[in-house]
Amino acid sequence: MTGHVALLYSIVLTPERRVVMADLRAMAKELGFADPRTLVASGNLVFGAPPRMSVRAIETRLEAAFAPRFGRHVDIIVATAMDWRALVAANPFRAEAEAAPTSVHVRVMRDRLPPEAANGLAPYLTQGERIAIVDGHLWMHFRGPLHESKLAGQLTPKRLGIGTTRNWNTVRRLGEMLD
Repeated sequence: MTGHVALLYSIVLTPERRVVMADLRAMAKELGFADPRTLVASGNLVFGAPPRMSVRAIETRLEAAFAPRFGRHVDIIVATAMDWRALVAANPFRAEAEAAPTSVHVRVMRDRLPPEAANGLAPYLTQGERIAIVDGHLWMHFRGPLHESKLAGQLTPKRLGIGTTRNWNTVRRLGEMLD
């Protein structure tokens, strides 16, 4: 088995109901994935999968099992352990992340963004925010509260494609879980 990370786009099924991480782990185990573990209650799963199983096949399998079990489709983005370690190493705002881990976020993309996608987001940068597209993922450094950012409202699947955002603490800790 090789290590993988799965990120759920949104685990709020209704205003009153969230996905329980024990249920998510149980689903992964029932699908044959090894040693499923979760990080915080926000849809982060680390597990082992057969080495020959593609990332897309894993995403499809997880999404297909998720909908009937939890009553709603959720996009799930999967990365191999090797790809996740490369993502961690590629952080272009490392000094900022070490100083204030929740100020740096990355939108992990299913299909990689082209570098020029940053141009379409530039008009929404405020309060000294910065962005960088590295290996097709969108890295962001926020200097103010996220809810006050004009950029945050642009991080939608309609605008960027399927992806999900995690802060540096989560990205780093998922990397540690893979070790």
